[in-house]
Amino acid sequence: MDRKNVIRSASLVGGFTMLSRVLGLIRDVFMAGAFGTTMSMSAFVVAFTVPNLFRRLFGEGALSSAFVPVFVRAREEEGDAAAWVLARKMITLVLITLSVFSILGILVATGLMQMPGFGPKMDLILRLLRIMLPYMIFICLVALCMGILNSFHHFSVPAATPCLLNLVMIFSIVVLAPRFGMAPEERIYGVAWGIFIAGFIQLGAQFPILIRHGYVPGLSLDMKDRKVMKVLTLMVPAALGAAVTQVNVIVDRLLALWIGPHAPAALFFSERLIYLPLGIFATAMGTVLLPLIAGQVAKNEAQKIQVTINQSMRSLLFMMTPAAVGLLIMAPAIVGMIFEWKNFDADSTRYTASALRFYAPGLIVFSLAKIFVPIFYGHQDTKTPMKIGIITVCLNLVLNITFVITWPYELKHAGLAFATVLSETFHAIVLGIIVHRRFGNPGWAEVLQAGLRFALGSGLMGLAIFFAYDPILSQARAACSLPKIPELIAVLLTIVLGVVVYGFTAATLRFPELREVMSALRRRK
Repeated sequence: MDRKNVIRSASLVGGFTMLSRVLGLIRDVFMAGAFGTTMSMSAFVVAFTVPNLFRRLFGEGALSSAFVPVFVRAREEEGDAAAWVLARKMITLVLITLSVFSILGILVATGLMQMPGFGPKMDLILRLLRIMLPYMIFICLVALCMGILNSFHHFSVPAATPCLLNLVMIFSIVVLAPRFGMAPEERIYGVAWGIFIAGFIQLGAQFPILIRHGYVPGLSLDMKDRKVMKVLTLMVPAALGAAVTQVNVIVDRLLALWIGPHAPAALFFSERLIYLPLGIFATAMGTVLLPLIAGQVAKNEAQKIQVTINQSMRSLLFMMTPAAVGLLIMAPAIVGMIFEWKNFDADSTRYTASALRFYAPGLIVFSLAKIFVPIFYGHQDTKTPMKIGIITVCLNLVLNITFVITWPYELKHAGLAFATVLSETFHAIVLGIIVHRRFGNPGWAEVLQAGLRFALGSGLMGLAIFFAYDPILSQARAACSLPKIPELIAVLLTIVLGVVVYGFTAATLRFPELREVMSALRRRK
């Protein structure tokens, strides 16, 4: 894959990811209207964190990152048949392991529910957890299958798979949840069952494409296989690093729950808005980079790796810098326009917007980590990210506690978001330094110059949308008295204005990144 193919593949993934994020946004709008920042919504957020913990341990964060380089090397050295044997063995191992974990988790949750002293809050969390725990089996197998397909440079089906989760969740909120009762504490069970159903559907969507590429369904367990042991050896450090990170996420959720019943839900909705641009651009780029860099490493193409890193950083910063500035300035307007209806009231908007503003600058450092981590995984080095991750998590925990203790009540939950951004900044800087020392200079001077250009363009864009939004909103309200429509028109027109100003600045000052991205997106004749 050359430079244009990298951007084009990332654009394909980004396109499907954008569709998924739009569907996810619609899902979150329904969630906000149905549950707001109530205790039931916060209980769902905390309970769903546990299946996500295992998804990160055995799914996309650890197993896939360890498996893809070994799978790619097996294809390069031994052919597709040997690689598919490895895939079947890993799928069997993941299925058995996670089934055991799921059964044990359900039994532990059931036992805790019988213990005295738990209030209705914790009882609701445990009941939701029992329903959603099996989801981790499905989604971890989905992540493994997606990694396999990505190694064949088949990105469309894996990228489209998350859309199924959002469609099923929308169905569960609208159709299933009302069948469980009228109160939010009853309806939330319908959403939990929707999560379970979605995992089964997502997994089923992978197998026709896997079979088309050569996969033969069946179970095969062989712990003595050299390649299986290699995957496990690479996975353990990555899993430990992910475990520390995800445990910290659980601590964040519990701290937020301690702050108030609104805090976990407010953080959840603000994170959803951060994941929109992050998923469209950064996650898409990271998805493409892992198999690409793994292939370059297998062929000892060191210079190409440096070029790939440079191009990826500049392309991502070109997109993420204006996105960060836009969310920082437009946070209250965007949150109110999207989420504020029914149970999501003005207080919910205020809490969510304050967290979003502290999250917004993190878009830049979050996206850089999406580039740096696949570089280590592509070199089959999972220990270095693990060590840095542990230090980062410890820093994040210290900052969390500090901000929760010292910040005023209205901003305590936002302090958790700010702690995440500061610790991830440290994470990205350290990873970048090690990349430079180990793999050579990827062209930092060029990246810095590009960053200054993007800061200038984003600054001009920020001034334009800051002064334009209120007049546009006033005109929209004068022209239309229907609820929500003026806010929708004002936000969309302001975003269009921002894109035009940033694009005009990039074209006028001749940003090379604009030409590179447009050239990569243009179809070859």
